[in-house]
Amino acid sequence: MIFSSIGLLALGTAMQWTNQSAMLNERATEHRAALMAAEATTEKVAAAISADFQRGGETLVHANTPAYAALLPTAAENPHWQNFQFADGRGNSGATHVQRISTRVYKPLESRFTGLNGFISEYVVASHARSTDGRYNPGNAVEQRIQLASIPVYQFAVFFNGLMEFTWAAPFTVRGRVHGNNHIYTGSAQPLTFVGDVTSVGVQTTRSWGGYDVSSFSGSLTYSGKRATNAVAVSLPIGTNNTDAAVREIIQKPPASELISSAMGHERFYNKAELLILVSNSTITASVKQPYDGAPLAIPAAQLTAFLSTNKSFRDSRENKTVQVAEIDVGKFTQWAATNSIVRAKLGPATPPNTIYISNDRSQGASFLAGVRLVNGQTLPNRGLTVATPNPLYVQGHYNCPNPAALGTTNTAGALPASLVADALTLQSGNWLDARSVGNLRDRAATDTTINAAIIAGMVASGGSDGSSPFSGGVMNLPRLLEDWGNGADKLTINGSLISLFTSARATAPWRTPGNYYYAPTRNFNFDPNLLRATSQPPATPELRVLLRSAWSNPVASL
Repeated sequence: MIFSSIGLLALGTAMQWTNQSAMLNERATEHRAALMAAEATTEKVAAAISADFQRGGETLVHANTPAYAALLPTAAENPHWQNFQFADGRGNSGATHVQRISTRVYKPLESRFTGLNGFISEYVVASHARSTDGRYNPGNAVEQRIQLASIPVYQFAVFFNGLMEFTWAAPFTVRGRVHGNNHIYTGSAQPLTFVGDVTSVGVQTTRSWGGYDVSSFSGSLTYSGKRATNAVAVSLPIGTNNTDAAVREIIQKPPASELISSAMGHERFYNKAELLILVSNSTITASVKQPYDGAPLAIPAAQLTAFLSTNKSFRDSRENKTVQVAEIDVGKFTQWAATNSIVRAKLGPATPPNTIYISNDRSQGASFLAGVRLVNGQTLPNRGLTVATPNPLYVQGHYNCPNPAALGTTNTAGALPASLVADALTLQSGNWLDARSVGNLRDRAATDTTINAAIIAGMVASGGSDGSSPFSGGVMNLPRLLEDWGNGADKLTINGSLISLFTSARATAPWRTPGNYYYAPTRNFNFDPNLLRATSQPPATPELRVLLRSAWSNPVASL
């Protein structure tokens, strides 16, 4: 009897323990279900915020905050959600808590963009949830802190919206942050070194073109910083997808029907500009305005002759065409802008235009190319200068380096915020003479040249089948060349940022190996750390928008 009693007691105890364990497991399962329901709510809100941020910026997000508070998982989306109650944790049922806690603060970014800065607006999103079809129906809660980051694109040493290639490079060192919204190909015949962090949407690998198997290249590859593939793409807020053709619209003139306030309208350099110059076969029209100003003041064409000429041409040996340029003398432009009465009336005294949009729309024909050229730009106007054009852009001589002692160095202390934005960019040294452009390459001897500017330019994509042009020329050939730089005897120094957001649509001839139309310089390419500061951003800098998660917590549920 005693042993039977002991056995029954043990059995009862075991059954009670099993039952309690089952109850605890069931409660834990319901608790986790409530947690997932609360998190699903915050994710639904985060997705809506991200879409509005890309479409209309933080202003639209803040305006839509009351609408986000009403966003909840619904039975129409999944019948599972009809078994939950939701609240915002502030006494309101059937609601989500959404609140802006800071706006447009320039500070270091978190998450995968550590090391960069951006204009940050921060929101808190919280949801409290409780299941209604279980035995215990415990509540749970999730709170997320979300950063809406607008990242000035020039903070990247190299940023490509399409395929980024370093293949077949001369020895090359990338000093600064690198990001690719596509694949990055790093096979190289020479040493390639990344000093900063490297992120890409695609997996970094190698491939072959036109009979060249780049996977056999034996150049060393060194990552001194962090490396991450399968990263999230960061995009321009243009109101549509970020395809090559769509992004290229930022350098095009807007159609008459497009609103300046639209997503694309807000990103066009035409609308951001303070000086518009439009050149046709028979006329030149110009106007001065504030950025996004719908009421510009016209400038008589006769006044533009002080700094603009349209009667010069030269041979571009890569394009195999004669380029008819609209040429801006930057030094003369600075003098003209300081005293022009129309400029002063619109922008104020001592306020020269800091962004020029110029379009050379003269007829081209099969053998001609309409272009834009900047000369005499070693010293810029006092507000800095961005020049944007849908044409191929040529820059002759030193640019934005007023201190002769700083030429050829990383010293940008005397430089002003500046950027060059174009269909394609070609750099001509101070030795360039138009008359020699039609002669032998050896007659076009270059000289050391320094460019202190951020660059946005198009590339010609890889895929050429002929053995002389198997690929795009890579990042190092984003700035095009037409001279004999002595196979490294002469030095090209660029302090800035190399950005390619689209393929070239006007200057479309493929890259060819040195000796065809240029011999390469020693490339002294450097990221300018001044570009990490808000006050040093070039005028009209594009900003990439991305939603970042800065914190996730599990507060005590109020349901």
